[in-house]
Amino acid sequence: MLSGLATWVQDVIESLGYLGVAILVVVENLFPPIPSEIVLPFAGFVAQRGDASVVIMILAATIGSVVGALILYYISWVIGPDRLRQFVVRFGKWFGVKESDLTRAEEWFDRRSTTAVLVGRCVPLIRSIVSIPAGFRRMKIVPFVIYTFIGSAVWNIILIGAGALLGDNWDAVGDYVGIFQYVVIAVIGLALIRFAYIVIKRRKGSKTSS
Repeated sequence: MLSGLATWVQDVIESLGYLGVAILVVVENLFPPIPSEIVLPFAGFVAQRGDASVVIMILAATIGSVVGALILYYISWVIGPDRLRQFVVRFGKWFGVKESDLTRAEEWFDRRSTTAVLVGRCVPLIRSIVSIPAGFRRMKIVPFVIYTFIGSAVWNIILIGAGALLGDNWDAVGDYVGIFQYVVIAVIGLALIRFAYIVIKRRKGSKTSS
């Protein structure tokens, strides 16, 4: 299925050029099955071939990233923190999440929102979903757009640049991104285990004191 998807991505970029790259990146932000490790390196390859400009490819991809991020941001903004809290209060026990856990997560994001958006846009798996807490917490739109643009530009420069440098071997970029993703998954897994340990320890402590 991936080869068919890759072929479709290539056809879109070959047919629509910069616009195709921008549209694909918007869609990739909303539907992760369209991976940026196919879209961006191939865009770099097309530019290296002389059919486009690497700089404009990066700009088109970055604009697409911002548009896709804004769509997720506004969806989350409409849902809002109150509805999210109501959901956690009602159904959180099924996921092992208490209202106090949500409060701590919100406070953490409020303290580190700019860093979370800036760095998150450069990290596989987190790139798209970082827009969701930003929308829930109704992060100010100007900083959100600025840091989304910068973080996305860094990611796009790396992948499009790699595709341009590798030329016919542009698809090898996906192998390196895949390794990076496994590292990210491992780090997230360890962070979740640590978080669960802290939550369980606090709950045991509160029961003992009561």
